[in-house]
Amino acid sequence: MATGVLAGPIVRTHPLHLLRQAWARDKPLTLIGSAMVVLLVGTTFGLIADPRVITGAPAWLKPAKFAVSVAVYSFTLVWLLTYVTGRPRLVRLVSWATALALAVEMVLIVAAAATGTTSHFNVSTPTHATIWSVMAAAIVVVWLANLLVGLLLLRQRLLDRAFAWSLRLGVLVSAAGMGVAFLMTQPTAQQLQSARSGGDMTTVGAHSVGVADGGPGLPVVGWSTVGGDLRVAHFIGLHALQALPLLGLLIGRFGPRWLRVADRTGLIWVASAGYLGVVGLTTWQALRGQSLVNPDQLTLGALAVLVTAVLVSTAAILARARRRPEGPAAGGGPPVGPSAGYSEAGVTRPDS
Repeated sequence: MATGVLAGPIVRTHPLHLLRQAWARDKPLTLIGSAMVVLLVGTTFGLIADPRVITGAPAWLKPAKFAVSVAVYSFTLVWLLTYVTGRPRLVRLVSWATALALAVEMVLIVAAAATGTTSHFNVSTPTHATIWSVMAAAIVVVWLANLLVGLLLLRQRLLDRAFAWSLRLGVLVSAAGMGVAFLMTQPTAQQLQSARSGGDMTTVGAHSVGVADGGPGLPVVGWSTVGGDLRVAHFIGLHALQALPLLGLLIGRFGPRWLRVADRTGLIWVASAGYLGVVGLTTWQALRGQSLVNPDQLTLGALAVLVTAVLVSTAAILARARRRPEGPAAGGGPPVGPSAGYSEAGVTRPDS
């Protein structure tokens, strides 16, 4: 029976040992993740040696950023799939589909950088339009596979219910964040106007809202500082895949003994709702053509309401738990040992 890499104590944490563990568990995703680490080294040299600029950014910056993102996503998925038992065919389907789709995506991104052109939204020629269609299809495959992982985790019986919900909600919130990318593929008002006036539509879709892609942006990430940018919400939402399970681990391992499973589960739900709220807020902000670094009063007011709701809900859960007389074994973090994280016959924690 598989167990999560982080579900129990890790005696050996040398990177090569962890890599061997990942390879034994999931070869396709480990291969693509490792390949991205190698690619990152190569693109770093490209950033140093190649002076070309594409859409206002160094030619090899996008491949480098995507290499980091794909590596993190791949190895996170290796870990998450260790919590899915009894469905080996579906796990293999998710693994192979995700790895192949990401490989196709990265090959096309690197090829575009090497030839000095854009990869995303480029429909300037029939060839470029076909490449963009293939890339879009590949990302749809990754998104559907992510949703399937969420469904599998929802059906999986896990021993620690609070930690289980941190996994499930992390995947589902990340699917919402990934879904923001679909908004980027819609033609902008300027592109539609150009098409109506008889001009050539060389690009369809954009990261930015209200301004052209490639303008002034934040260092490294490139998020627009003069207009809306859907990449903000996309980035935040995607990394719920790591943030919420990490929160579940931290609450379980280091939370006070008087927090019962129901309390920890409530905290996870509040954090997940707040996280999803931030994804929604930054999406809304971007769609109004507003930069992340220049929020208006409406955005700040919505943020204040969201933060207040999260803090009040958290305080209410903690106050209720603290007032409750301590019972036996309020329980710590995710269970350890050979059956970490699982329940196969309705077995529950003592405090559940």
